[in-house]
Amino acid sequence: MPDTTLLVLGVLAASAAGLWAWRRLHYRSFWLLIGFPLTAISVRATWRKVALGCNLTKKRQRFWFTTVPGLVASTGVVRVRRRFQRVAVDTRPFMWLPKPTRYGWRVTLHTLEGQIPADYADAAERLAHSWGVHAVRVSSPRPGRVVLSATVRDPLVRVETLPTSPGLLKVVVGRLETGGPWIIDFRTVPHWLNAGATQSGKSNLANALVQGLAPQPVALVGFDLKGGVEFTPYSPRLSALGTTRGECVAVLDDLVNLMTNRMAACRAAGARNIWQLPDEQRPTPIVVLVDELAELYLMADKSEKDEIARTSTALLRVAQLGRAFGIYLFCCGQRIGSDLGPGVTALRAQCSGRICHRVNDPETATMTLGDLDPAALASARAIPAETPGVAIVASQDGQWYRARSFYVNEQAAEYAAATYADRTPVWADLVAGHAGPMTDADLAEFLDSIPDPRKA
Repeated sequence: MPDTTLLVLGVLAASAAGLWAWRRLHYRSFWLLIGFPLTAISVRATWRKVALGCNLTKKRQRFWFTTVPGLVASTGVVRVRRRFQRVAVDTRPFMWLPKPTRYGWRVTLHTLEGQIPADYADAAERLAHSWGVHAVRVSSPRPGRVVLSATVRDPLVRVETLPTSPGLLKVVVGRLETGGPWIIDFRTVPHWLNAGATQSGKSNLANALVQGLAPQPVALVGFDLKGGVEFTPYSPRLSALGTTRGECVAVLDDLVNLMTNRMAACRAAGARNIWQLPDEQRPTPIVVLVDELAELYLMADKSEKDEIARTSTALLRVAQLGRAFGIYLFCCGQRIGSDLGPGVTALRAQCSGRICHRVNDPETATMTLGDLDPAALASARAIPAETPGVAIVASQDGQWYRARSFYVNEQAAEYAAATYADRTPVWADLVAGHAGPMTDADLAEFLDSIPDPRKA
């Protein structure tokens, strides 16, 4: 008997060690074969109680076979009447079978009468605690359907190295909380506003953009109001660099003139934007990286008022009209508030892409995310200082996500800028329209440099 007990205990210990090693060494297969089936059974089994506890049920009248106690006699005998009657029953939303994802699972629900997706979004945190998962996100693919996406563990704890850009004017800069790639696509979302305090990951995101855009057939322009300490190391790949407000005003004037010339070219060709022009006439796209946006609007005395007004007007014109003519903005700042003037508020309205890292004051978070979802604002203000690179992102699908950028140090970005320095258009030729157009050969060369993910 003791030998049998020891044998059973040994088998159990070996099985537990094997499962632990399997989960540790290859979590994906462990999750699909062991973890997810158990989780799916648990979710389906507890859905009624969870829905009731999260106030997602509705009272409905149902015929029910009930047992109704009558009067209790003095002898202690209980008279019982059994009958059919209509009673109010808590009805839960219908749940389909859960489906596994890389970092958790998702399930589709049929909403009950009077319910909207916001009801489930309000209960998302309670659902996450009820099922013991990291987070639950809510989406609605069509009316009457709600999809709950649960992440069992936080995919932002560790992110791998920066992958190759997936296409022209697209850069994979990090990972979303869903486990999917965080892509900045200037063709889809042309202008971005990036807010973040010191050591929050704001500059790291700019490094990732420089590294991702350097091999592409685009022109890069830098506005570095820190005296040039941020973008000067990348000058081999920058067509123009402004380190003072005066230099930035001159570059903005060139951009406005260039934009006017491209307007005339599109009008003459009967095109609405540069992407409808013939290949031999299509100009080179331009991405403008702005660091310390507030410095463009700060006024020390009245003598700077006219210069600030010129800066604000030119930058706003580029934001309003630049998308169609291949000019894109990525504006960064530690503090972005309405007290900087109406120019900042107007520019913010033109930047549909929003990124908010950890900030020091609530107004910057409100300025960046306040017109989106209040939950996004609360999540942005809860980012801890120990997680640099984590941000709240307003994605191109109309939703907001927690995301974390890949770590790209200055040396990696400098190496990319120096390696692809031969692809830098000359600014004078670019403004004058003498620079060579972005031909199909340039685009094909860039696309050929992208590795096939199926062979990776």
